[in-house]
Amino acid sequence: METTEIVLDADQRSAADRLDAIAARVGKRWRRPRGLYLYGGPGRGKTMLMNRFFESVPTARKRRYHFHAFFARLNAGIHEYGGIDASAAALLGDAELICFDEFHVHDSGDARLVARLLDTLFARHITLVVTSNYPPQDLLPNPYMHAMFVPTIDRILEHLDVVSVNGPTDYRTLGGRHTGFAAGHYVVGACPETGAVDLPVAHRQLHARAVENGVITVGFAELCGIPVSAADFLELTADLHTWVVCDVPPLGTVPPDWVMRFVNLVDVLYDADLELSVYAEVPLAELGAEVRRVPDLYRTLSRLGELREPANLEAR
Repeated sequence: METTEIVLDADQRSAADRLDAIAARVGKRWRRPRGLYLYGGPGRGKTMLMNRFFESVPTARKRRYHFHAFFARLNAGIHEYGGIDASAAALLGDAELICFDEFHVHDSGDARLVARLLDTLFARHITLVVTSNYPPQDLLPNPYMHAMFVPTIDRILEHLDVVSVNGPTDYRTLGGRHTGFAAGHYVVGACPETGAVDLPVAHRQLHARAVENGVITVGFAELCGIPVSAADFLELTADLHTWVVCDVPPLGTVPPDWVMRFVNLVDVLYDADLELSVYAEVPLAELGAEVRRVPDLYRTLSRLGELREPANLEAR
């Protein structure tokens, strides 16, 4: 069977060479490798490079997490084990390599936990490799809170080499993938008529329009207008593999915390490669217009660009 060779651009090739050098030294007793911090815009191949690297490292003492998922488990473990150090220890186990995909810090409370977590990793001499849409200097970008995170940024720069993966092509815009997340579609128009059903989430009731056979249909306001977290979305994906979100308005017309929940939802579904369909009031090109103070929305719009437009829908 003939295979297609992946041709890397210049930034990807440079990052791949650095990752190969780390892979060759993970687990060595002496001269343990420095970690690596890969950053760049969405769709530049960072996750692909990390996956390729992770699979190539010949040890069982490695862990790879999407940062949303890891942070949800870390927070849950704090309550279960009685503190962040014990929770982190349970998650890290005997790992000598940790990979975080989509590393980011936007909240001051999260920033304190991230600082403690990184101190634990570095103290144990665990090799850390991360991907992020942000260079380290842009983590916790809120100007009123950024200064508190500068010492942690300095620690990151002390222990990790920083490499840009920011080539000219957003590979997500090239299309050609119609499975998982990208099997969904983006429609300007109303959802088909459904009913009403309540679903328990985060000690409250989510008012969905339909939940059946692993498929949830829910309005944007009902889903993003209540205080749910990325961890709550992760919990729901255990039983729900197909998501239909209706009545999505221009995001500049709703509160920023609603937009941030939508960003979290798309991140969770994209990382789990679960199908998402969006019924919106405006075309995708207009969806994020006039939005202010919502980190990572540009990544969400890039990911939604993988969804099929109605004219391109095929028989399913």
